[in-house]
This record gives sequence, structure tokens and C-alpha cells, in this order.
Amino acid sequence: MNLLTPRHLRTLLIHSRRWRRRLVFVAGGLSVGLVAVALAMAADFAQAGFRIIALRWPYAPLALTPLGFGLAAYLVRYLFPSAGGSGIPQVIAAHQSHDPAVQGKLVGTGTAFGKIVVTLIGLFAGASTGREGPTVQVSAAIMYAIGRGTKNRQPGLIVAGAAAGVAAAFNTPLAGIVFAIEEMSRSFEVRASGLIIGAVILAGMTSLTLVGNYDYFGFTAAALPIGTAWMAVPLCGVAGGFLGAIFARVLIVFPDKLPAKAANWVKDWPVVFAMLCGLAVALVGFIPGGDIHGTGYQQARAVLHGTGAVPLDFAGLKMLATTLSSISGIAGGIFSPSLAVGAGIGADIAHFFHHAQPGPIVLLGMVAYFTGVVRAPITGFVIVSEMTGNHAILVALMATALIADGCARLINPEGIYHMLVKRYVPH
Repeated sequence: MNLLTPRHLRTLLIHSRRWRRRLVFVAGGLSVGLVAVALAMAADFAQAGFRIIALRWPYAPLALTPLGFGLAAYLVRYLFPSAGGSGIPQVIAAHQSHDPAVQGKLVGTGTAFGKIVVTLIGLFAGASTGREGPTVQVSAAIMYAIGRGTKNRQPGLIVAGAAAGVAAAFNTPLAGIVFAIEEMSRSFEVRASGLIIGAVILAGMTSLTLVGNYDYFGFTAAALPIGTAWMAVPLCGVAGGFLGAIFARVLIVFPDKLPAKAANWVKDWPVVFAMLCGLAVALVGFIPGGDIHGTGYQQARAVLHGTGAVPLDFAGLKMLATTLSSISGIAGGIFSPSLAVGAGIGADIAHFFHHAQPGPIVLLGMVAYFTGVVRAPITGFVIVSEMTGNHAILVALMATALIADGCARLINPEGIYHMLVKRYVPH
């Protein structure tokens, strides 16, 4: 008697497909965690290399930075055309596309390899960029590659990869999930929700196993007392929201809004233009207090915990260096540099509140500027809260993010990532 009826066979097939799908997310989550940790260590090594060279030969950046920018731009232009910029717009475009050829171009293994190489070159050259955006693109590529290997290309793969990348890069699992909902899919995909969360958990566990549990910017329990100190909320919200939106606007319209001859020159001579941007970044670094190279992590952490200070012009100089690095066409994220600029804004505003601890106001500045750039207020306050383990100031962070988003909306209808997606979508 045959116990395997057609109905039983269909049931077994369905269950086997479900289990293959789960295995894809398991393998992807573990791989994302490993790659995120490796990229973080490599990025730190690249930045340390630049600092050693700059300390030993102070004028070396005048040559190293332009040459590094030129090499990175050459690789992006001629070898890895989808590896430039942050990487998050490419992932969003891949998620929105139903064309496997487009997805393979934006989150393929070749692009992921190029992204890692070009990002590290930029950081070694002193670019004001971060590794988090590239981690998201590489993580999405890993999930997509594993999915293709099992003929499993559901849209949730790319979203899960992006979420797991954010979680592993910052040790912020909740922010990874919120990022997937608010930025990637703009909705909660119920059918994939459990598997996305699973990928985040696995990537986070891998990161925890390799580097231990930590708060990205170090734990702080400082609170913002009810009273006049709360005036910092609207001040940070307005300043960070408008400045972040201006920064995003420059990246969105460049170079198309330049005079025709200038725009064509930038497009025809990308390597030369990148080298000029690199020279400008190197020169900004020579301005007193212009410690603007790299992610800005150390400066933001120091001013947050009161172990160091940044000059009044740090926020402006860091914003300028990040703008030059971003428009140059090389690879590199804007997550960490944006948080560093926001920390500088908060530190400047904290000077007006001598009776309050500067740390909480620094956090307000970080949330405000990040929200102004990305137009993702929930991701903004969740990620900053998780990065510091600080929940005492959560209400103030929410209010600041809401104000910053309202100000940024007056300049940009959407956040920078979604407005840059059109550059990667075939016309």
C-alpha cells in the first residue's frame, strides 16, 4: 500500500521548500555576521594605517589622499560600476527591481568584492566615510548569492541581508529590524518577518561570539533633566534637521545641477575630479582642529563621554569633508560621519547649557543630523539609543527626531537613500 499519496507529496514538497528557505536565512545570517566583523576590523586597520602615516609624515596626506581617491574612483568607474557611494541606494533599488539581471548587478558577488576593496582604499587614504553603508550592500549581496544558489530569490532575502548588516555593524539588532521596515521595504512584510528577525539574530550572535557584547559608542546613562535643558531639543532638532537636509540635497543634485560644462567635465573626468576632491579633503584636514579623516567615531565617542572635546568648527569641517568624499564617486557610507557631525552640532549647542551635562545634548545632535540626512526618524532615535544603551533620554530623542524630520521635509521630500535610487534603476 502506497502511503505517499499526491497530497502527501505536495505537503512534503511545501515543507521542504520552507526548510530550504529557512536554511538560506541561517547560512546568510551567519555569513553576514562574519563578514561584518571582518570588514569592521579591516576598516579600523585601514584608518590606523592612515593615522600612522599622517603622524610620521604630516604632509603625506597631500599626496596619499588624492592618489587614493583617484584609485578608488578608477576602480568604481571601470571595474565595479555599482560599488560607488554608500551602497544603501543600490540595495533599495535591487529590492524594488524584479529583474534578476539588475539585482545581480547591484548586489552581485563581484560588486560586493569591489565594495570592500574600494571602501578600504578610501579609508586608508583618509576619506571621511564610514563602513556601515558598504556593510549593508555586502550583506544583501551575501543573502542574494545564497538565495540564487538554492533557486530561492524571494524579496525578503535582500531586506534580511540589509537588516542583518546594520545589526552586525553596530551591534544594534532592533535598529536593524526598524531599518528594514522604515528604509528598505517601507512596510512590514508579514510572511518574511520571522525569517528577517532570524537573520538579524544569527548575524548578531555571530558578531557577539567574535567581538563580545558592547555598546557601539559606549554605555551612558546620562539623562536630560526636565527644565531649561529641554530647550536643547528644538535647537538640536532645527539645526541638525536643516543641516542634514542641506548635506543630503548637495549629494542628490550633484553634479546634475551644475552648469552644463562643469557637469559634463565631472562626468567625463571622474578620476581627475576624485583626485581634486581628495586634495580638498587633505587641505581641510590641515585646518586647526580639522581632525576630519575617517569615520569620526573616536571624536564622537570622546565628546559624548567627556573624555575629549571638539572645536566649534568640527561639525562644519566634518560636514565639508564628508560632502567632498561623497561627491567624489568613491565608495563609503555616511552613517558614521553623519553621527560624528551630529555630535559636533550637539557639542556646540551644549555650550549654551552650562548647568546640564553635554552628553545627552550630544546625543540629541546625533539623532537630529542623522534624521535630517536620511529622513528616517524612527531608525534615528532607535539606533542612537541602542548604540549607547541609553533609554533614559529616549523621549527627548523621539522629540528631536520628529522636529528634525519636519525641518528636513521642507528641503527634501524623501531621505537621501530613496532619492538616489533612481541613479541605479534602468531608464
